[in-house]
Amino acid sequence: MPPDRPNKKRQLPSHPGRTFKPIRKPAPQAKWKGKDRRIAADITEVVRKRAAAEAAMAEARKSHERLREAIDLLPQGIVFLDAEGRYILWNKKYAEIYSRSADLFKPGVRMADTLRAGVARGDYPEAVGREEEWIAERMAKLHQPGECHEQLISDGRCIQIEERKTADGGIIGLRIDITELKRRESSFRLLFDSNPVPMIVCAIDGERIIGVNDAAVEHYGYSPAEFRSLTLRDLQAFEADRPWDGDPRADERAARTWKHVRADGTLIDLAVYSRHLTYDGEAAVLLALMDITERKRAEMRLAFMAQHDGLTGLPNRNSLRKRLDDMLTHTRRSDGKVAVHFLGIDNFKAVNDSLGHVIGDKLLRSISRRLRSTLRDDDVIGRLNSDEFAVLQSGVERTEDIVLLAKRLLHAIGEPFLVDGHSVVVSASIGIAVAPGDGDESDKLFMSADMALTKAKVEARGGYSFFETGMDARAQTRRKIEFELRQALQHEVLRPHYQPLIGLSTGTISGCEALVRWPHPERGMVSPADFIPVAEETGLINPLGLQVLRRACLDAAAWPDPVRVAVNLSPLQFRVGNLLTTVMDALKHSGLPPKRLELEITETLLLEKSSQVIATLHALRALGVRISMDDFGTGYSSLSYLRSFPFDKIKIDQSFVRGLCANHELQAIVRSIISLGRGLGVTITAEGVETEAELNWLRSEGCHEAQGFLFSPGRPNDEIAAMLAAQCESTDAAALRMTSRVA
Repeated sequence: MPPDRPNKKRQLPSHPGRTFKPIRKPAPQAKWKGKDRRIAADITEVVRKRAAAEAAMAEARKSHERLREAIDLLPQGIVFLDAEGRYILWNKKYAEIYSRSADLFKPGVRMADTLRAGVARGDYPEAVGREEEWIAERMAKLHQPGECHEQLISDGRCIQIEERKTADGGIIGLRIDITELKRRESSFRLLFDSNPVPMIVCAIDGERIIGVNDAAVEHYGYSPAEFRSLTLRDLQAFEADRPWDGDPRADERAARTWKHVRADGTLIDLAVYSRHLTYDGEAAVLLALMDITERKRAEMRLAFMAQHDGLTGLPNRNSLRKRLDDMLTHTRRSDGKVAVHFLGIDNFKAVNDSLGHVIGDKLLRSISRRLRSTLRDDDVIGRLNSDEFAVLQSGVERTEDIVLLAKRLLHAIGEPFLVDGHSVVVSASIGIAVAPGDGDESDKLFMSADMALTKAKVEARGGYSFFETGMDARAQTRRKIEFELRQALQHEVLRPHYQPLIGLSTGTISGCEALVRWPHPERGMVSPADFIPVAEETGLINPLGLQVLRRACLDAAAWPDPVRVAVNLSPLQFRVGNLLTTVMDALKHSGLPPKRLELEITETLLLEKSSQVIATLHALRALGVRISMDDFGTGYSSLSYLRSFPFDKIKIDQSFVRGLCANHELQAIVRSIISLGRGLGVTITAEGVETEAELNWLRSEGCHEAQGFLFSPGRPNDEIAAMLAAQCESTDAAALRMTSRVA
């Protein structure tokens, strides 16, 4: 502790001229009486209330500042006015909007005074020339606020004004800069009014039409005033829904196709695109109306064409298949049957060739009408291809009903047709398949009826034939052959064998006929009679013929000169149109001289009387290739063909050679052909020679060549090459002996 300090008496400061009295302690007060206590309490309450008021004022100032901070954050302009239109509070955005007049904004200043000053400065273009009137109108809107209104200011902006009165008579005003919105509206108006696409604006409330563009007026035929008296439902033909109904999240979408009614009552198809928007301050939907009437008609035409034949208007194969499926579905629920009639016009190609395709098409239309008139309402007729029709007969209970219909159809076809002044008589063949016995699916029934038709054309031309189980087996075999033949051609499995042609005057091989052979890994050597018809039906004859031609030319090129090779041509190879090029390529590739190549054709090819065929034959002949007529005498007018084209060789069909020695009629025919050949200077070759007697008779009559099993069957090229080599050695030896004798 610090040491005690002496207790000194306190000295008062000395101040000249001033006198200080000693301070005396107040004497102890006496206790307050009741009245004094009340006064003290009142004083205390006054002090407390004053403090509370000051606190409240401080809190009010804080609230005011918080309010100002809050409204300053708003993107819209805000202003508070008292009942007399004096400024109380405004935010930064308000001051920014009216930046040219912001220096006038002070609490207590009348808005009317700031407006008048702004008008004098030129802040309000709309007030020019009518200043006082404009101010009066503006103040009237202020003190009697209602709907929103717009205000233009000198910098080009457009301000939307909305004002409301407060409970104490004051005014709260909202200012929104809608300049960009107005610009977009202007652009929308321009795009809307001048758009070539018809457009309609509908109010969501009541679907009233509140706006249309010029394109809509022109397209619908209503005037703008007439449009405004209509609702969207007045335009819709059938629909009760609205195009914009559906997913509310889809702001813009294309509805399904709608049908609308134009002012003249015509119906149009539309694709309607909708978009929600605000139009003149009202919630609305913009409808863009794409007229797809022509497109729908085109689609309908395409849909019809996809299901119907273009020439006759009858259902096509696809449509028939669908209808047959429906019939079969119904039949499964009952005990009835369905019959499928495939009707093929016999020799329809002859009609086109003789009368032309125009007459042929008109004939087909006449046939379709006549067949349709023969059927019941429940039966269906369609066209399968150029000259084939199909009839679906439903509700069949007896086989006799099927036969009766087939006979009616054949009778209807057999009656003469009058087409452009021509009386045309045709016949037809019918193949019939019956469900469920011949198949319970449309494809199966069609296949069965087609096979029955093939049988009818072969065995009962002009009649009808029912499907038989064995036909399916044969068809499956044919399909298998087709598949395997394609594989064989792809891998070049097929090879030509060669049957020698013997010159009867020399006894030597003058040439060889190429005979295609198919060595099968499972069935051995497949007969040409089994696969050549399949190749012709499927179009595979063209690649097959090409392979044989190329291979034969390559093989023959190694044979001694002048031994020739003969190659058969199918009529189908001529229809491709590139046969001349194919032959030239084969000769060039092999190096075989054209004079050593013979091409054999049948009379079937010349039946077509095609100028293209004749031109191709002449071109091949000019190239140096020899042309031979195969199977002479089996056709209808063989002699006329000799006049139409100068052949190099005529081959007598083996049917005239077999049994020749014992049949005087055959001898007379063959003798005539040989004599004809000598007269025309054409080589005559006899096919199918199998006996010495036949050979001797042909040699005695002056036949030039012969081929057949008497001499040799078809042999592979290596054996033929060996035979030709031996022949050359024998010829050389004989020549050598002759030379030695002369010497």
